[in-house]
Amino acid sequence: MEQPKGVDWTVIILTYQYKDSVEVFQKELEVRQKREQIPAGTLLLAVEDPETRVGSGGATLNALLVAAEHLSARAGFSVVTADVLQLAWILILHMGRDFPFDDCGRAFTCLPVENPQAPVEALVYNLDHLLDIMTYQLGPGSPPGVWVCSTDMLLSVPPNPGISWDGFRGARVIAFPGTTAYARNHGVYLTDAQGFVLDIYYQGSEADIQRCARPDGRVPLVSGVAFFSVETAEHLLATHVSPPLDACTYMGLDSGARPVQLSLFFDILLCMARNVSREDFLAGRPPELGQSNADVEGYLQVARAKLWRELRDQPLTMAYIPDGSYSYMTTSASEFLLSLTSPRAPGAQVVHSQVEELQLLGAGSSVVNCLLEGAVRLGPGSVLQHCHLQGPIHIGTGCFVSGLDTAQSEALHGLELHDLVLQGHHVRLHGAPVRAFTLVGRLDSWERQGTGTYLNMSWNEFFQKTGIRNWDLWNPDTPPTERCLLSARLFPVLHPSRALGPRDMLWMLDPQEDGGEALWAWRTSWRLSWEQLQPCLDRGATLASRRDLFFRQALLKARKVLEARQDLSLRPLIRATVREGCPGLLLATLDQVAAGAGDPGVAARVLACVADVLGCMAEGQGGLRSGPAANPEWIRPFSYLECGDLAGGVKALAQERDKWLSRPVLLVRAARHYEGAGQILIRQAVMSAQHFVSTEPVGLPAPGQWVVAECPARVDFSGGWSDTPPLAYELGGAVLGLAVRVDGRRPIGARARRIWEPELWLAVGPRRDEMAMKIVCRSLEDLKDYCQPHAPGALLKAAFICAGIVHVRSKLSLSEQLLRTFGGGFELHTWSELPHGSGLGTSSILAGTALATLQRAAGRKVSREALIHAVLHLEQVLTTGGGWQDQVGGLMPGIKVGRSRAQLPLKVEVEEVTVPEGFVQTLNDHLLLVYTGKTRLARNLLQDVLRSWYARLPAVVQNAHSLVRHTEECMKAFHQGPRELQRPPGRSGHSGPEPAAVGE
Repeated sequence: MEQPKGVDWTVIILTYQYKDSVEVFQKELEVRQKREQIPAGTLLLAVEDPETRVGSGGATLNALLVAAEHLSARAGFSVVTADVLQLAWILILHMGRDFPFDDCGRAFTCLPVENPQAPVEALVYNLDHLLDIMTYQLGPGSPPGVWVCSTDMLLSVPPNPGISWDGFRGARVIAFPGTTAYARNHGVYLTDAQGFVLDIYYQGSEADIQRCARPDGRVPLVSGVAFFSVETAEHLLATHVSPPLDACTYMGLDSGARPVQLSLFFDILLCMARNVSREDFLAGRPPELGQSNADVEGYLQVARAKLWRELRDQPLTMAYIPDGSYSYMTTSASEFLLSLTSPRAPGAQVVHSQVEELQLLGAGSSVVNCLLEGAVRLGPGSVLQHCHLQGPIHIGTGCFVSGLDTAQSEALHGLELHDLVLQGHHVRLHGAPVRAFTLVGRLDSWERQGTGTYLNMSWNEFFQKTGIRNWDLWNPDTPPTERCLLSARLFPVLHPSRALGPRDMLWMLDPQEDGGEALWAWRTSWRLSWEQLQPCLDRGATLASRRDLFFRQALLKARKVLEARQDLSLRPLIRATVREGCPGLLLATLDQVAAGAGDPGVAARVLACVADVLGCMAEGQGGLRSGPAANPEWIRPFSYLECGDLAGGVKALAQERDKWLSRPVLLVRAARHYEGAGQILIRQAVMSAQHFVSTEPVGLPAPGQWVVAECPARVDFSGGWSDTPPLAYELGGAVLGLAVRVDGRRPIGARARRIWEPELWLAVGPRRDEMAMKIVCRSLEDLKDYCQPHAPGALLKAAFICAGIVHVRSKLSLSEQLLRTFGGGFELHTWSELPHGSGLGTSSILAGTALATLQRAAGRKVSREALIHAVLHLEQVLTTGGGWQDQVGGLMPGIKVGRSRAQLPLKVEVEEVTVPEGFVQTLNDHLLLVYTGKTRLARNLLQDVLRSWYARLPAVVQNAHSLVRHTEECMKAFHQGPRELQRPPGRSGHSGPEPAAVGE
């Protein structure tokens, strides 16, 4: 499925508050560009907020300034120039505040979704989801300007939200429907009939909220998405030089300005709302400011006055998305779990994870980026993320567990967790990396106000249960109103004598009679509160560990897909390993799978995957994937495969491969040789068709007596390409075809006779009585090019070998073999009145006629069924490959369906199709053969088809299944006659690989 046209962003900026994370988040943007989520030419900038508390408005102004500065420098200006915004599409993504359920914030909260259309396989973070929404749903159609999007929300947007940009100017906010109950704790827009914003309410009164209600009773929620036209963005940018607004930017802070906190919606955008007066605006305060003194409020009033002066004349409109949805990611664990699970789902959501015992996952639970080995039980409504666990483990209902690995699994043995949030963290203390673990209750509040709880119980109950005291958590001078979960020094980060683990928190759930040992260990540890822990979190290590786990589970998935012969494409995973710098791990896994494969079909697909990895590593350079594969350096590994030593061949291939990784041209050539190695295995699989080749002895014709065979051409009505190995034995093939005369004649033929001379006389021509090429073979040396399709007489030479008349590896000379068995040699002529590459099955049918005449001339009788399989064998010896539909179509009379099952040995079965009386004449009256003059060489097409099939590209797999299904439907139509045939069941099987030149 082709990705719809999205916005070609000029600049994408990710803002964040962590001053030591610029490289981490810059890398995350660049990785997404490598994955093709972001256009290749987009300028990517990770921009830290100038101060921790500049607010969403200050962060927007600073990001806009940075974008303008970089674009100005690119354009050759020496100062920031607003003109660079004229043709720019800028996207600013704000990461926002800390999030208790993800160390990297709401932007990097992992969602339980997979994107099957993504060119590169990857975890889907909320950032990725919002980036797709902005690029493909909200952004398309907008004029140049600046989009601003918060990442602290979960959005759902229909494919075509129907936003009109006709006559647009000013700024625009995007709103989503919500209930009046939800709006009581949120922001809502009041608009007029034309969509102009009149006011913005935050936690408004019931009367205010009702004024905003639409006819369906729902209200337009403030969603965190806004757009500024170029004109409005220029006005906003102009404020960066005006005190105190200059303090929102890094330039102002570098100049010594005092920081100011601004809200994007309740400072910058609110001043554009039509019903807001200047007096009310200057007297107001944004909700994110919190409590402040008169001095701060006076400073903010000056900043608001500057915004009013600059932006008041800019219109503000609202685009309402009635079919969309919005949900702010609160600090409620219950709401967070609900957003990641499907309570009514019959089973668990398992995303980018490998689970040994799926039946132990409760209905409505969610597992993302995990390896679960053994008995790991997960209760309904619980979530596991970024964990590698080894059972037995029982995680009950209402739990969120993240960031644990096998080293911590033992701590969970024997426990049954309920309504808990258990997380492992990567922490850096004075430059040293350590692991820390936090445990809180699902019902605990992260707010500063209120009585507060811990582990779902009151503080007093917790103190009584554990022996922990007030002074263990807070300083004596900490006011009671500030004694909350955020400030409690609960979490050990360093122990004087051992590494920390989950047990250092889990003991609180059920304190044992251990003489206070667990409590003493906890007290003697260096502990931090949640607030103190945040600046110490190593976000780079966190994301790296998630990526490492993702690839570990992905490699297991690749092994499973290949060994179980699943129709799942590994190409997105291949791209992921290459573009994120770890192809070696995948190559090693593929080598292991190939070496241990039980049949050549699995091994051939694995070698094709290795070729794909090498081709991807070349990054589109180094030449075409198709090409020769007979370099002498690869003869040794090929010889192992030819001899049936699969493990030795795979090992030798890997050893040779290591010498070809230094530059793109070598990578492409190595990929060709891996495809060549795969062809050897395909050939061995197809040669299993020899099981069904048998002959009966008959009397030898007299020397000089010709044996003649003439055949029609073939036309396939449905199913073509499903007969091609490996599809023929991996999927199973079905082709409906018919034998046709051309101009009233059978255009393909062969004749053979014995001669007294112990030689082979070969002749090839366009007609029976016109031989254009004659060859005489007097020695085995003359036959050695039988496997080179373009060599003169190669097909005829291969026919002698496959018929068992000549053995090229015999110690006897050619003349000795011929004299000892037949008393002389043979003469073989073949002809075809059809143009080369006509697409009518000429070469396979010609091989069938050659084998039939040779066998009879050698005193053997062979059935048509045996000939079909013999041609399969011959084409593998000839190294042209190919399927069975051509020989079925030309060697079997009339209308028929050929079928092969998804198994080895490869056996073709043919069923005659009976049709109503007069139907054949109707066909003859309506068939017209037109020669376009464009050749259609099967060998050239075959490599592309095989490459796509082995990659299990979804469109190819779907088409392959359709080919077989349509053949059965087409056969029913033939049974019913001409009227039914006028309604074909589906498109031709040749719609995929048909060359454009032929299609014309």
